[in-house]
Amino acid sequence: MTSKTTSLPDCSVLSISKLSLTNFRNYDQTTLDSGGKSVILTGSNGAGKTNILEAISLLTPGRGLRGASIDDYQNMHTDNPWAVSSACTSMVGQARIGTGRGETPKRRAIRINGDGVKQADLAEYMSCVWLTPQMDRLFNDGASSRRRFLDRLILGFDKAHAGRISGYEKALRSRSHLLKDNCQDDTWLSSLEREISQRGIAIGATRLHMTHRLNQVISNGFDGLNGFPGAHIDIKGVVEDWLKNYSASESEDLFQNALKQSRPLDAVSGGAHIGIHKTDIHVQHLDKNMEASLCSTGEQKALLISIILGDLQLQKFETGHMPILLLDEIPAHLDTKKLSALFDAIDSLAPQVWYTGTKANDFSLISKVCSNFIIEENTIIPCI
Repeated sequence: MTSKTTSLPDCSVLSISKLSLTNFRNYDQTTLDSGGKSVILTGSNGAGKTNILEAISLLTPGRGLRGASIDDYQNMHTDNPWAVSSACTSMVGQARIGTGRGETPKRRAIRINGDGVKQADLAEYMSCVWLTPQMDRLFNDGASSRRRFLDRLILGFDKAHAGRISGYEKALRSRSHLLKDNCQDDTWLSSLEREISQRGIAIGATRLHMTHRLNQVISNGFDGLNGFPGAHIDIKGVVEDWLKNYSASESEDLFQNALKQSRPLDAVSGGAHIGIHKTDIHVQHLDKNMEASLCSTGEQKALLISIILGDLQLQKFETGHMPILLLDEIPAHLDTKKLSALFDAIDSLAPQVWYTGTKANDFSLISKVCSNFIIEENTIIPCI
């Protein structure tokens, strides 16, 4: 295996050169200097390796790779507020990005180069893609997990996607409250249903477009995908079926009419009987012609890796930026051959990667080109 030390000239590689944690999870005060290289973090289970990846994920919009609440990040041994800060290469050049517990309850403060900003502004600076052990069950969990997974990938290309989803969910909740209260105001309900249908069609169209682009990469493979299975993503849902057969405006009309017709049912059951919140994502293992949910744990992990690598390839060519890749306990369920193939694929794409694992030997093929650290007793120890 060969190792690249520089990125391709047509791609800006996002990276973190220094990461500081204050009262975050199990850490009191610690700083990690990566030198801008990929990072390997090893240590026993429960040492706090994943907490470091989680801190990095909070430098992007959203609730991080665990989907935790603001209070969950707080070190339980102190009331002093938690904080994460970084020196990084962002989409707009060198930047200092930080986040922490804000003065407003349940909201985190965000600072970029010392200035307070909105969480959504992080999308203009930093992008992360991650794979965690919890995601190994993605194909067997509920449909909502698969929707969130796809929507997270979309954010790497379309920063407005999160706003459409939050607006859709807000309008959906408002309609549910009115129906629950037996509101008969057709003007009010129709206005909300119009907003739901407009946002829903935009979300559905974006998801279809994303899966089409991903399928072009992961169905046929690319130079860096050797060793991992071909995959095909399919979106199943009434709204998406409309979009496949009708124009966007016609689909909006169908959606709005369906919402109006389902008011009596929705008033009893709550929510909405039809919508993009009912969509499911199906993945086919092309090499075995098998639904991902029926594959083994190792095969499912390999399919997830194919999708993640395909996403990195798309971001590289369509945005000109290579996101940071967070791989938590990646050696699990991968044999030596698959792990070597993964390192080769990453080598060809050349992102900054933050790896975690329990055994340093699992990373012997790449340790010389990475910054290596051991996590012990809530302390980050550089390997010299």
